[in-house]
Amino acid sequence: MSAHFEHSLDDLKQKLLTLASKAAAAVNNAIKALLDRDDDLARKVKEDDAELDELEMEVDDMGIGLLSKAPLASDLRLITVAMKFAQNLERIGDEATTIARRSLELSQEPQLKPYVDIPRMAHLALDMLNDTLDAFVGRDPAKARAVVPRDKQVDAINKQLHRELASFMIEKPTTITRCLNLMVISKALERIADHASNLAEEVVYLYEGEDVRHKLKKAAPSPAGETPPPAA
Repeated sequence: MSAHFEHSLDDLKQKLLTLASKAAAAVNNAIKALLDRDDDLARKVKEDDAELDELEMEVDDMGIGLLSKAPLASDLRLITVAMKFAQNLERIGDEATTIARRSLELSQEPQLKPYVDIPRMAHLALDMLNDTLDAFVGRDPAKARAVVPRDKQVDAINKQLHRELASFMIEKPTTITRCLNLMVISKALERIADHASNLAEEVVYLYEGEDVRHKLKKAAPSPAGETPPPAA
């Protein structure tokens, strides 16, 4: 392998980690904007999404260029995984933008109730993302495998929160708009966890050569004995 090709692979990984860092920051900022009712920060999340889109396209361009050089099988896996990583990370940025948009709408009305489940979901989803990135950098597929089943915990909180908000809308129709916005935010966080899980599966494929998509989630038991607190 030429030194130039090796250097190009390193550049690809660095670009990917930059995209990952910005995607995680977008989620953090979107949730902070919601909790603090910070419209300026919410608008910044929306504006910064274009940078994530650009980084995704740059990763794809770099990947296509490297694929044309007929790399070894292990390098081929890294390049294709990097391109899938970029797609999932860009979508995480899109979900952060969705949260920011809904935060702007929610800030125009009194807060429905103290937020508990939403920041909890964000914490769980971001932990999944961070552990997946650690597994990618540390070449640790076992750690990535452990990330995938955690998606079920976020799913459970999302479903519980949707049920509670639906009841709220029936009891107090004046809250419908706020409840719908919170439902969209909750679903966005559930999707972020899905993307983190997808990334973890790609890490397993990268280092073990095994395609575990749809397998680890099915094999994992559902969270038992856990009732999310009744708050948005």
